[in-house]
Amino acid sequence: MSRIGKKPVELPQGVSATLSGQTVEVKGPKGTRSFTATDDVTLALDGDVVKVTPRGTSKRARSQWGMSRTMVANLVQGVSGGFKKELEINGVGYRAAIQGNILKLSLGYSHEVNFEVPDGVTVTTPKQTEIVVEGIDQQLVGQVAANIREWRAPEPYKGKGIKYKGEFIFRKEGKKK
Repeated sequence: MSRIGKKPVELPQGVSATLSGQTVEVKGPKGTRSFTATDDVTLALDGDVVKVTPRGTSKRARSQWGMSRTMVANLVQGVSGGFKKELEINGVGYRAAIQGNILKLSLGYSHEVNFEVPDGVTVTTPKQTEIVVEGIDQQLVGQVAANIREWRAPEPYKGKGIKYKGEFIFRKEGKKK
């Protein structure tokens, strides 16, 4: 039995949900998001609580139960508080700046990297060595942060590159004489 699926999703104040068939649409102060569940689960709206229940005892129905509940909870969190990923840049001369809709990265290459920020995500640079990616879609925020990190992933010898804030980089010892 799914421990996650059993918990109902509570809607905070200022967030409303509408249910039409297998699609739940959540509106909040930050925007509107929707999710369409598979036929293996049943969605029910009771006042300010969304409940997800499986339609059978098959393995697929039980796995969709917990996943669907988590997706609805992520919609609620996204429209109420949003999601945020913070990146740090380490390295001499490595820096980031935002100009309009383009993130300009100096990462030790012979050219500047111009990363176009997609719609639905805001990217800010509080310092030259920090990048903050925010939005209401958890998957899109994580994917944009991963795409930025991909330009110069941290290397294990000096730790130079772009890493997530709080990420531990396993360090290797260099050559010995």
